[in-house]
Amino acid sequence: MWRNPSHPDRPLHAVVQPAGPRLFAAIRDALSGDGPAVLPLTPGQEGPALAALRPTHVNGVRQADGVGVPGDVAVAIATSGSTGAPKGVLLSATALRASAAASLRRVEAAKGERWLCCLPVSHVSGLQVLVRSLLGESEPVLHERFDPEAVLASGAAHVSLVPTQLHRLVALQADLSRFRTILLGGAAPRPGLLAEAAALGARVVTTYGMSETSGGCVYDGRPLDHVDCRIGDDGRIRLAGPVLFAGYRFGGEAPLDGGWFVTSDLGELSGGRLRVLGRADDVINTGGEKVVAATVAAVLGGHPEIAEVAVVGRPDPEWGEAVVAVAVPADPANPPTLSQLRAYCADRLPPFAAPRELRLMLRLPLLANGKTDLMRLKSGT
Repeated sequence: MWRNPSHPDRPLHAVVQPAGPRLFAAIRDALSGDGPAVLPLTPGQEGPALAALRPTHVNGVRQADGVGVPGDVAVAIATSGSTGAPKGVLLSATALRASAAASLRRVEAAKGERWLCCLPVSHVSGLQVLVRSLLGESEPVLHERFDPEAVLASGAAHVSLVPTQLHRLVALQADLSRFRTILLGGAAPRPGLLAEAAALGARVVTTYGMSETSGGCVYDGRPLDHVDCRIGDDGRIRLAGPVLFAGYRFGGEAPLDGGWFVTSDLGELSGGRLRVLGRADDVINTGGEKVVAATVAAVLGGHPEIAEVAVVGRPDPEWGEAVVAVAVPADPANPPTLSQLRAYCADRLPPFAAPRELRLMLRLPLLANGKTDLMRLKSGT
């Protein structure tokens, strides 16, 4: 039993397996205090996280160099590690429950309605599907991986997806009204995706959040109950409320400012509604001008000959950085050209924001959580 929040050394058990009944039970016991804290990890991708986060146990086996966590920590989430060694985001049962309860209220999910988990539980978006199921007193539908046909046949009332997954469901022209709610997060959807999904009967709720906020805490631009949002003088989104994390593993510096979590994202508020502009570290400095990569990608995504697109900066001796579009053509046999894209941007973006280079790919590389692997694109690999 680990019920004392002041306990200095609660065991941290790494569970290296796909979503399943055993992992669901481990999360349940971690939140209730009847079991150790849990570090969920995806099989085949656990190496860096185990080395960096040093759990006390791995699949039940004691680790000689393992270190426990504070007693109020229920779950540790390993960041993607796309910018270096994974950090461990420490989440309390209180924060996870506050997030899940606010989510259930916002989407008006009834008790007993089942949630489908087809995202990795090693990421907070998948984990929260299990927590919502616990609070909603329902048994989750657990899929080891995303399979569009299996998702459509799941019988679940609610599901959490990333845009790539929703895109693949839309491509099947399936009846999406079978889901009461589709929570969509992890990245900005491509232009037209939400309208296409709505035409197929989908009730899509877009979410914004991160591991440090116990997952999505802003739904359709509006903060969940008891969550506060503001924009700092630096343009970064700041979030506060009971959903915030307890800190980083081994005391890594947390970006907090007077109780506000300072995100890495730029945003603006209008009428109480948040609009995410893009990551602060994805701003491209070109010729003395600052370009938000996500803004350019959103424009290019509306080009009829582009199926998917990402925008990154490339070092350039003349411009400092050059704006590079990495695109998946809608028709590989007839891909767009750089001149076509620049012409398309002419009346939609400032001249300096138009791409100076175009790279074509058959598919954008993805991280395990479904987000585009921007670090890989930046490196050109």
